[in-house]
Amino acid sequence: MMRLWVTLACAQLAAASASRWKSQQFKSIVTFGDSYTDESRLNYFSEHNGTAPPPGWVDPVNNDTASGGYIWARYVADYANVKLYNYAVSGAVCSNKVAPHWFSTINNNFPSVLEYEVPAYLADSKVINANDSRPFLDIPPAETVYSIWIGTNDLGSDGFLRDSQIAGKTIPDYTDCVFSALDQIYENGARYFILQNLAPLQLAPLYATPERHGVFNLKNGNSSTNVTEISYRMWQIVTTANAIYDYQTPFELLVQKRYPGAHFAVMDMYNILQDMYFNPEEYFEHPPNVTGFNNYCDDPNSPSCPRPSNPDSYMWFNPLHPSEKTDTHIAQRYIEVFKGESKYATYWS
Repeated sequence: MMRLWVTLACAQLAAASASRWKSQQFKSIVTFGDSYTDESRLNYFSEHNGTAPPPGWVDPVNNDTASGGYIWARYVADYANVKLYNYAVSGAVCSNKVAPHWFSTINNNFPSVLEYEVPAYLADSKVINANDSRPFLDIPPAETVYSIWIGTNDLGSDGFLRDSQIAGKTIPDYTDCVFSALDQIYENGARYFILQNLAPLQLAPLYATPERHGVFNLKNGNSSTNVTEISYRMWQIVTTANAIYDYQTPFELLVQKRYPGAHFAVMDMYNILQDMYFNPEEYFEHPPNVTGFNNYCDDPNSPSCPRPSNPDSYMWFNPLHPSEKTDTHIAQRYIEVFKGESKYATYWS
């Protein structure tokens, strides 16, 4: 009986929180993350010997992202007519002090959320445009959504999956890092947050089981690896981290009172993408393909980079990254979240 009462109380709280989102008219989104979200920021680092963009740098629109085209956040901006400020960096982890990710091109770790992306946003928030004396980040708290989607690299083959994190670090250190990043964004005035949980990485071709045409051995050049074990371990890691998000978010807001006056939505990327995978005919052109990918440049057995004539049939662009078609669906689900009407979100205030 007590468990039922708690469940009903939580449902009522979530419904009341969703109503707050419905009353808002958002004009901007600010995004943090990795290659699932990056538009052009890593390109700047690569083209400038590892130097970061200066404060006030405008992230250019790019139709050659990790999706093979435009990224989901750009589609959100276009579909919803909102301004996009994108701080995501391909290859990023939440913190290089938890699960560092090395980038040989710049002879350093990939710029992370906690050590680079959030400080870059904070620096930009202090910039005033010389031509009109307006803030570079013209983002009133009631009109702006902040989102973070990070973890693909933290938990991936260069991170927790193969025990490559800093010794002694655990999955809760990764989720705690996410909330530490949100602390700084909140202190700078943010009040509406979308926390995007982890994708079902065990279904991505890179980490899929052999019967789902997983290519982990091809990508890593080790035919002796037990791909099934890799896939199941990834499944366990991802679902564990997502379960932590489900419980830690209301704990931080309602029990710890960590973010007074803030409004959170936990966006269920796991089930959004899983639904696409298991119901592909509802999302992709015929014949849908959710186990393959349409960019074979990462395939060591392919001497060239052939592209199929029907890219909108594919869920994945390459072994790890969702396709542009998938990103259009993610954008639509994201807009539903910030309108307070998503079945794929849990709202907390």
